[in-house]
Amino acid sequence: MRARALRNLRAVLAPVASGMCVMAAAAAVLVPALVHETGPAGPVRHGASAPAAPHRAPRPAAAPAAAKCTAQNAAESLRPSSDDGAAVSRIKEKGQLVVGVDQNTYRWGYRDPATGKLAGFDIDLVWAIARDILGPDPDVVFKAVPTAQRVPALQRHTVDMVVRTMTINCARKAQVAFSTAYFQAGQQVLAPKASKIKAFDDSLRGKRVCTAAGSTGESELRAQRHGASVLTVPNQLDCLVRLQLGEADAVLTDNALAAAQAAQDPTVELKGRPFTDEPYGVAMNQDDTDLVRRVNKVLDDYRDGGDDSSWMRSYRKWLRADLPGISGPPSPEYSD
Repeated sequence: MRARALRNLRAVLAPVASGMCVMAAAAAVLVPALVHETGPAGPVRHGASAPAAPHRAPRPAAAPAAAKCTAQNAAESLRPSSDDGAAVSRIKEKGQLVVGVDQNTYRWGYRDPATGKLAGFDIDLVWAIARDILGPDPDVVFKAVPTAQRVPALQRHTVDMVVRTMTINCARKAQVAFSTAYFQAGQQVLAPKASKIKAFDDSLRGKRVCTAAGSTGESELRAQRHGASVLTVPNQLDCLVRLQLGEADAVLTDNALAAAQAAQDPTVELKGRPFTDEPYGVAMNQDDTDLVRRVNKVLDDYRDGGDDSSWMRSYRKWLRADLPGISGPPSPEYSD
């Protein structure tokens, strides 16, 4: 009965505040299938495989040695460049950009039930990167990857990059490369409005707290549980489902993601204040230094223009209703 209830609840979540109903059946269970899209308004082709690149361009020179990663300099990245190195050339030769994304986070990366296509703040950024590298009508392969599989997908070159609300930190930078930060979030507790939970503090004692496996939320909970028991799931939206089923008492995640879940269910709310710094970056394979620089060049253009920048237009479209008061993107920091 519990399994049936879980399936039914995933299939139909409450209408969100904007009046749109999120397709949780597709959202709550990520699949490894590839989805090709040619341009934001182009056709969608399911099940096709990415053609192999004819050959690899020469490996670029190694990036300058970076200072030891600390919490203070973790968001630093390589300076922007529009040069075509080995990684950018590889993408151009195969004629498509393969990107690891989320399809279950409302307003960030989710499947729009009205169009059947992926949409959200992260998806807008993917299209900007793809157009810069491949031209005005790019072929993008979106590959859904669970939180814990983001790093392995990059290390195996299963994807060219990951654009999936991925926090830049030193532990991850030891495994993959990051762009400059494109959004600043922070860990925060989500719980029912009627709950006595107040924040990420001892009010969690004896409670069941859900978070995604491999997330920074899991790391925070393992370090300091505040007397709570920890429940991990593959994808963050599953935590909202567990909360609605009464199998969890609270959720710990980035406030940006928690706000998206609160938009889907008006019975829950953010508790306390963000207690960490969570800068989101585009993640890439460590060998692809030219691609890191190219993405940083795209991000420079994306931020440019003040209130009329592409970043601000995307923010107003997707995030402002739930995360008001943000005046602009985080400033880029460079290591070279």
